[in-house]
Amino acid sequence: MTQLTLEKANKIINAATQKARSLNMAPLTVVVLDASGHLKALQREDGATVIRQQIATAKAWGAVNMGISSRSLAAVAEHRPDFMNALIGLADGKIMPVPGGVLIRDKGNVIIGSVGISGDSSEQDERCAIAGIEAAGFVAGV
Repeated sequence: MTQLTLEKANKIINAATQKARSLNMAPLTVVVLDASGHLKALQREDGATVIRQQIATAKAWGAVNMGISSRSLAAVAEHRPDFMNALIGLADGKIMPVPGGVLIRDKGNVIIGSVGISGDSSEQDERCAIAGIEAAGFVAGV
């Protein structure tokens, strides 16, 4: 299994924020978690609001701990709202079921972490997460 190193986590963050700047997006906060849901790296661009850290972390934490992207969690929330409400309660509110939380998979399709981004629209946040993951040589799980 490939390991998610600090160097690779920082590469993900740098590539994600470069993508955001090339698209003239709002300032982002980018969180990278390891496969256990522990913080590996975090950066908040100048001008990003403080709550963005909690939102980005909740997107990434929900994804890595449920084994599906936060976009997929949004679909679960739509079809099974009682389940999602219970899940969010069990997780002490640490899950955000909207796009922007993307699994990091190695070439063998093993989950090695996740990225959560908040700052712009959820779709744009997700787009930057995918760009960061792919720039670091990993596979984005959306």
